[in-house]
Amino acid sequence: MKSILNFVFVGLLAGAILGAPQVVQAQSTNKAPAKSAGEETKKKAVGHPFHGKLAALDKLSKTISVGKSTYQITSETKIKKAGKPATLADGVVGEEVSGYVKPTEDGKLVATTVNFGKADTKTPEKKSSSTEKTQQQ
Repeated sequence: MKSILNFVFVGLLAGAILGAPQVVQAQSTNKAPAKSAGEETKKKAVGHPFHGKLAALDKLSKTISVGKSTYQITSETKIKKAGKPATLADGVVGEEVSGYVKPTEDGKLVATTVNFGKADTKTPEKKSSSTEKTQQQ
């Protein structure tokens, strides 16, 4: 009985030793696979903010140009002028414009928001109660 157990143990040990080099050979070298001649690495475009002077505005093709970039305006685009809702027709060439654009699958840049002009960020100052009392006297 002991000899059978020894024989089985030695057989399992031999199998483990012989199987080990195969596992080592199967490990990868962590190198990137070679690319075929037709494959190119394309950098995926991401959304980004823009700002500058409005160079051109085309109401028919619904585009605006800021510097050398042209952005598509859609029905989804939120347009504001001086912080209030506006339309594409409210844009004036030469005035400040800012916003955010996202690329489409075909490479066009679609504006999600457009802000014509500078928003009035100042809030009206409240008179202090001491000033009101002085004015009443």
